[in-house]
Amino acid sequence: MEPVLSALGRPSDVPSVLEIAFTEAADGADQDDEMSARLLDAAYEQFCRMGIKRSTMADVARLAGVSRITVYRRFATKDQLVEQVVRREFRRYFDRFIEDIRDAGTVADRVVLGFASSLRAIRHNPLVGGLIAAEPDALVPSMTGDGGRTLGVVQQFVASRLRQEQVAGNIAGHVEVDMVAEMMVRVSASFLIIPSHVLDLDDEEQVRAAARQFLVPMLGPPHSPQP
Repeated sequence: MEPVLSALGRPSDVPSVLEIAFTEAADGADQDDEMSARLLDAAYEQFCRMGIKRSTMADVARLAGVSRITVYRRFATKDQLVEQVVRREFRRYFDRFIEDIRDAGTVADRVVLGFASSLRAIRHNPLVGGLIAAEPDALVPSMTGDGGRTLGVVQQFVASRLRQEQVAGNIAGHVEVDMVAEMMVRVSASFLIIPSHVLDLDDEEQVRAAARQFLVPMLGPPHSPQP
């Protein structure tokens, strides 16, 4: 199994990289220590330059300005290093998502901004987006062939945000937020892995308009809590 695949896919009883990243983002986990961050930065730059498959631990050490022994003391194998890099990127994605929707005035606005933010963050990420564009035959099976775990983690993340909106009275109590989150995540995933000839994903206004027209109605009519 290629490192990127083993980083995303785990046995069913072991938390996936996405699950760990989601938990860290939700809990506000501390960032990596200085040396680990330095090595992860170097690995990220190396993987973006040359791709994961063609990069070695020696390449990462050289770019970080340290010895190979230093890299191996932190990351015993290349798979572990790749896993930590990918995990950090998804943790940043979840953090960015939360930041992007924070100042939106309504739940509808948060759905629109969240959809646009998700597509933009993943497609424009030099590592993850680059893999989707350049190596879809390697990455897509890891997203779709793991029994739904990868999409399931993102669904849980979206559902948790929608459930907060429901508790706050911004979404009616009868709305099935788990199913709404499922549909939203599947729509987003399809745009990421299957090119669209209708929606220009580089046009922010088009993306937001599509979200407002097709995703927001899943929340039902605007809810006004009883006084």
